[in-house]
Amino acid sequence: MTDARIPRALTIAGSDSGGGAGIQADLKTFQELGVYGMSALTAVTVQNTLGVHGVYPLPPEAAAEQIEAVGGDIGVDALKTGMLFNAEIIRLVADRIRVFGWERVVVDPVMIAKGGAELLRTEAVDALKRELLPLAMVVTPNIPEAEVLAGMGIRTRHDCREAARRIGGLGPRIVIIKGGHGSFEEDGDQVVDLVYDGTGFTELSAKRVNTVHTHGTGCTFSAAITAGLAQGLSAFDAIQSGRLFIQAAIEDGLNLGQGQGPTNHWAYNRRRQEVLQ
Repeated sequence: MTDARIPRALTIAGSDSGGGAGIQADLKTFQELGVYGMSALTAVTVQNTLGVHGVYPLPPEAAAEQIEAVGGDIGVDALKTGMLFNAEIIRLVADRIRVFGWERVVVDPVMIAKGGAELLRTEAVDALKRELLPLAMVVTPNIPEAEVLAGMGIRTRHDCREAARRIGGLGPRIVIIKGGHGSFEEDGDQVVDLVYDGTGFTELSAKRVNTVHTHGTGCTFSAAITAGLAQGLSAFDAIQSGRLFIQAAIEDGLNLGQGQGPTNHWAYNRRRQEVLQ
């Protein structure tokens, strides 16, 4: 019998052979935050720090069957979606979420890799909006992804707030527009994430780190939020905890590879251990 005291989190995403993003980053994050992690693989990508060199999607039924296997046996307290690649996978994933009645759903709308590779087919964006966003407790687009979802350009802080309102109108309870891909003049040396809960806005800021080693930051951040939700945190507390986790992962870099390297998934816990010593 499953011990209900063990928080369980599921990631539905693609793999990253370089280990910095995708299900590899998600499972590392779950483990570091004390959550039992499970995965439903949607695609295999050929990646390293220099970019994405190949994408091999799995049959859509494979993702659905993996979700059913873990959901029907081990159980899921919270889940996140990452790279879903095409509309059929999105529809099947959304259908399984509805069947199981899962509510703690984090959608990371992965569209384009940092190197420019397409990770979500253009025709799948409508399916993402119609099928998946209405099921999300939290959606975590970066600025380019928010522009696509909101159907508008984002050049100012006012634009960012309007985009968050438009995305919120698609159904998710909380929208986080991440500031890592760009900043506005008033941000200075800060990275500002905008959180919209349907009624008001909160800005979470942290010092911008001058580094190229940011591969998988979106995956890791959304996974940390998912871990917090699996542990029973409120959505806002899970977001704040996730922000601390990813900031530590970026600041204490690993400096791996010749290109855009991965973040340091164990940095957060090592910092906490140092404080206790």
